[in-house]
Amino acid sequence: MGRSANLPRGLVDRFRARDGVWPDDTGCRMLHVDMDAFYASVEIRERPELESVPVVVGGVGGRGVVSSANYLAREYGVRSAMPTAHARRLAPHAVYLPPQFDLYQEVSRGVMAIFRDITPLVEPLSLDEAFLDVGGALRRLGLTPGGIGELIRSRVLADQGVSCSVGVASTKFLAKLASGMCKPDGMMVVPAAASLEFLHPLPVSALWGVGAKTAARLEGLGLETVADVAAMPLPRLRRKIGVALAEHLYALASGVDDRAVVPESREKSIGAEETFEVDVADRALLRRELLRLSERSTGSLRAKGLRGRTVSIKVRFSDFTTITRSRTLPVSTDVTQEVYRVAAELLDTQVPPGDVRLIGVRIEGLDNADSAQQLIFDAPERGWREAEQAADQARSRFGSLAVRPASLLRDSPERTADFEPKPE
Repeated sequence: MGRSANLPRGLVDRFRARDGVWPDDTGCRMLHVDMDAFYASVEIRERPELESVPVVVGGVGGRGVVSSANYLAREYGVRSAMPTAHARRLAPHAVYLPPQFDLYQEVSRGVMAIFRDITPLVEPLSLDEAFLDVGGALRRLGLTPGGIGELIRSRVLADQGVSCSVGVASTKFLAKLASGMCKPDGMMVVPAAASLEFLHPLPVSALWGVGAKTAARLEGLGLETVADVAAMPLPRLRRKIGVALAEHLYALASGVDDRAVVPESREKSIGAEETFEVDVADRALLRRELLRLSERSTGSLRAKGLRGRTVSIKVRFSDFTTITRSRTLPVSTDVTQEVYRVAAELLDTQVPPGDVRLIGVRIEGLDNADSAQQLIFDAPERGWREAEQAADQARSRFGSLAVRPASLLRDSPERTADFEPKPE
């Protein structure tokens, strides 16, 4: 259900902003965020000259399939999972590119970090979409759910250079439907009180789990809209299509979806990154920011009882060229100075000069601090760790600015996005 052209006339407009005012989003704690033509959008970000032409990403060989197509290519009928040979017949003038999955994963990590800066309740569905429960973030941010949706859209565009669409609703099912209906680069709010008004005019194919065969089966029973499914007595629906499917579809058609957002439980890495208000080329300033990010990342490690073995930095230049560099340590660490030393060396030796838009530090290869073995007994780590643990205690009692490295007491470069360390 990703194209509004298939929807009842006027339905989409009723749930979008009018004169800058969104529908009532009280109780709409569920957001579904979906990137727009993700792979193709990332490729266009890397090559802005492609913005006004059809772009298709996928296998370019004889048996290749389309992974992503921008909206200009979709106007010619090109779709994901279509054989590339068929796409070439539909849009012979389009630009066809092989996928760069490492690049897409890197952008996805940045997008998910933005989500987790808003709320820890993030449930990724793939590289380019996720559910968020923002109920706990409303008071902290001083925003409504719709306001958070707009904040996410602006941050993703500013930080990653790609657009996304957001559905805001009281349930996961409705939020996912809404995000698909407002593509590309849009947002839709489904008020809790208007859930059935939004849902019932839709075709049965809108129901989660209804494919072409099931839709044909339902239509054969005279059930063409979601309202038709909700109106059929449940015992009769069970007899017609089976107990499990009937109960699933009947609940959705009645607006019932009690599923919670289930975040990833296992932490794979912890880090922090920031986007500067003005591009920074001064290496001394960049190293200071690396120290600040290292301090925050290792503070999060210590708070969670973790250590990490691999230190990586991310640098995005003004043209959105992004590079990552990493080094694996002989032993795991949670010490700021150790992480910063590696991060600064990576910056100085493996990153070319240029105007930097974004810089980040990430610590990977995590394990429990209790199980991490300190193999280098004469390393000067003990004194640093004890000092940093004491600083952690002071900050927890007197505030985050109570104890800082001396080099961070001066003014820092202006930043537009400043993310606390979050697991990924």
